[in-house]
This record gives sequence, structure tokens and C-alpha cells, in this order.
Amino acid sequence: MKKGNLLFIILLVLSFGACSEKKESGKWTLVWEDNFNRAGWLDTASWTKIPRGNSDWNKYMSDHEAVCEVRDGNLILRGIQNTILPNDPSPYLTGGVYTKGKRTFDFGRIEIRAKLTGAQGAHPGIWMFPVDDSGIKGGEIDIMERLNFDKYIYQTVHSYYTDFLGIKDKPVANSVIVTIAPEDYNVYALEKYPDSLAFFVNDVHTKTYPRVQTPEEGQFPFSDQKFYLLMAMQLGGSWAGSVDPTSLPAEMYIDWVRYYKPKSEKKSDE
Repeated sequence: MKKGNLLFIILLVLSFGACSEKKESGKWTLVWEDNFNRAGWLDTASWTKIPRGNSDWNKYMSDHEAVCEVRDGNLILRGIQNTILPNDPSPYLTGGVYTKGKRTFDFGRIEIRAKLTGAQGAHPGIWMFPVDDSGIKGGEIDIMERLNFDKYIYQTVHSYYTDFLGIKDKPVANSVIVTIAPEDYNVYALEKYPDSLAFFVNDVHTKTYPRVQTPEEGQFPFSDQKFYLLMAMQLGGSWAGSVDPTSLPAEMYIDWVRYYKPKSEKKSDE
């Protein structure tokens, strides 16, 4: 999820902390939501705790309740110093969940209301990946990424076209920087169409990335298959930098996740 030398568009969003209303009227129909209202209970029909891996973003993952818990109407994902698992050699522990193998998302609108608590070296993110795990060739959609104590987030699309061919500014820049309310909840949203991806923060449109005709490979793989949702806390890595353990914990409070489909479609995400 490292960005390297991205070309960014800076966009200041003045509508801070707004809450999206359920879009039952007009264009969208709500077809699924999770409000995390049952303390101590994660809906395992939709979510799996992310196992530890070898990448920057998942190398400290743990299923311990200290880094992944449901409490006070929130799913709370944390990054902490490891003082609780003496048999685990990892210096830090992080929490994350995804819908991989359980719940998929196609064309429609997905919204996540979340609040971030920063730390030096913290890198929370909300991402979407293709169900076949084809990596960048299948596309990656970064609905939200934040570094450290920043007052802004990144929204980015990745593909073979942007990452392997390095075409990051045609037809438009593949990433945007958006100011948020750093101490409050913000609503991050993506609308996925056959010919474009549209991003929002607090119901303000921040970016559209379109499909275009080009002789180059892999410009818009995002309509080829369904995607799953991933929400995780990351600590360290080459983008966020070294971790200051005295600034921990880093936290992401997720109030709800909602998925809408166009009214013309049936109420199912499968």
C-alpha cells in the first residue's frame, strides 16, 4: 500500500464530520450494513480477523481482543506495543478485518464512518481488493489511508497501468489528498460503476477516476470482478516511517459500514 512517487491533487474539503444519511430515496437502496452494536461480538458471517503476513501492512497482525474489539457501537482496530503476548516475538500488535471469502461488493456505493487516533508510525487504511486476489493487475481501491497525525487522508486507485507502467496522471491523477476532521468521525465513500470510480468524504465528491480508451494494458480492471473490503491498522513501514511506541496506541473507530445498490438492482451483494 506504499505509494512511492505519486502525483497528488490537493483538495480541501470544508464539510467536516458530516454523517451520511441512509440513502433509501433517490438513486440508492441500502442492501447491507453493520453497525457494530453488539458489544464483544464480531459478525463472523461477514468479517474475518486478518492473519499475520509478510508485508508492511500485515506483519504485526493479531487476533487478540486488545487490537480488535467491538465496544460502544464501534469496531475498534488498534496498533499497540506488544506487552501482552510474551511468546510472540513481534514488538507491536495490530488489528484488522476483511470480508474476504464472505461478502463481496460490485457496482454500487460503500460508506464507512470512522474516527482515527493518530500515532507516529500509524497507517490506518480502508481498502478494496479483487476477489481472485490477483493483486495490482486486478486493481486496488484505497478508500482511505492516513499517516501518523496528518489532518488529511489519501484516496487512490492502483492498477497495472498506474503501478507497473507508471502512468499516474492520465486520464487524471490516480490519487487525491483530502482534508478531514482529524479529531472526529468522517464518512469515507466509494461509488463503483462499470466506467468509473467516484470517491467522497463527508458526502463531498473528491475525485472520479474514469475508464478510457488506451492502447496500454490494465487501465481500468475494476469492473471485471467483485471486490472485498479490508479495514486495518498498520504500524511502521517505509511510508509511515518508524514507530514511536510512546505515542501508541493508534486507533481506528468504525461506527458503521453500509453498502447501497442502484434502485434498479435487486437487494443482494452476491
